[in-house]
Amino acid sequence: MNNTYYFSEEAYGIWIKKLLFWADIKYGFFAFFDDNGVKYPENGFGKSFFAAQKSMDINQAFDLYREKDLVGILSYDYKNKVEKLHSENIAFTELPESVFFIPELTIRFDVDSIEIEAEDPDWVFGSVDAVLPNIDTNPKVEVLAQTSKEEYKESVESIQNHIREGDIYEMNYCMAFSFESDNWNPIIGFFDLMKKSPMPFSSLFKSADKYLLCASPERFLKKEKRKLIAQPIKGTIKRGVDVHEDGLLKDILLNSEKERAENLMIVDLMRNDLSKVSQTGSVKVDELFGVYAFPKVFQMISTVSSECQDELGLKALFHATFPMGSMTGAPKIKCMELIERHEKFKRSWFSGTVGHVGKNGDMDWNVIIRSIIFDKNSQKGYFAVGSAITFDADASYEYEECQLKAAAIMEVLSGDLL
Repeated sequence: MNNTYYFSEEAYGIWIKKLLFWADIKYGFFAFFDDNGVKYPENGFGKSFFAAQKSMDINQAFDLYREKDLVGILSYDYKNKVEKLHSENIAFTELPESVFFIPELTIRFDVDSIEIEAEDPDWVFGSVDAVLPNIDTNPKVEVLAQTSKEEYKESVESIQNHIREGDIYEMNYCMAFSFESDNWNPIIGFFDLMKKSPMPFSSLFKSADKYLLCASPERFLKKEKRKLIAQPIKGTIKRGVDVHEDGLLKDILLNSEKERAENLMIVDLMRNDLSKVSQTGSVKVDELFGVYAFPKVFQMISTVSSECQDELGLKALFHATFPMGSMTGAPKIKCMELIERHEKFKRSWFSGTVGHVGKNGDMDWNVIIRSIIFDKNSQKGYFAVGSAITFDADASYEYEECQLKAAAIMEVLSGDLL
């Protein structure tokens, strides 16, 4: 059944908070998606919520494509199913390689209303409305960097040697941070992160006692009818203190030969990936080197689109494009081999993807970056940041770019919420 309920602006936000605290008790698996009102080419995630008690792996999801609505998360390490690769680095916490579910409860949000699709929508609405949300603050936690600045520089030099030898053109190199706490709440953490970093591909995903708190600015892959859309991000610079400095920094990013070269290489990679599943001659670049403002940074975003081949399944779409080139580099397979060698952690959900699929075949998936991954049972969490290493990259500059990308999460974990 479907019912629609209307809200005042203030009640609307309160009800969403109640919903997530209620769902955390009620359901083993759920996902909340939100574009946070951020303007984005081809739009961000539509605000929506899905929940279920049972999950499945990706192979079952492949079989149900175009038959059922599906919601899921896919680890970066699924690359080992796509190519002959391996992941042997140490994991901060053991996470499933994939988690999918068929929603038992679906809620779609409009400007001043919600539509609840459930067996008993009135019961859901009333149950959520009666919740007294736990709005306590999270404890401050100590964040441990897993890679020192010197170790980072040494790795960058080694990666650049591979570039000089012709093994690769550029590589996305990441470093991780970890934390532990006795009573850190991921629902509170998600709302804190949204205050600091409201992004167009934000998501809170729960799988049993594992949580993803995602403030991603990047789309991996969208399918709308027959149209496929990929939007790689390569190129980052900080925001200014005022409009004048903003304009100067935006121009610096837009005109940076290095950043444009990074972006173009990944655009070419994505064009190649999409060509494997697209109508001949349909792949095109809709926008090249678009610069967009976010709370703490400007990002350079390009949009690549194509017309999908007829009757393709979800497996074919993922295996042609996953993992996303912005998180590997070019050429993709060699970069993934070097990522395994140089990074000190198992990426797991980081740089994977979370999203949803309609039974009509339409879908939208993000890139899991700017995200906290948390195990509520062990009270251990981690996050990671990275940048593209090229022939002429300056290791100190790249390190500072990584710190900039980590800033919002650092502030959330340290309790600096102003």
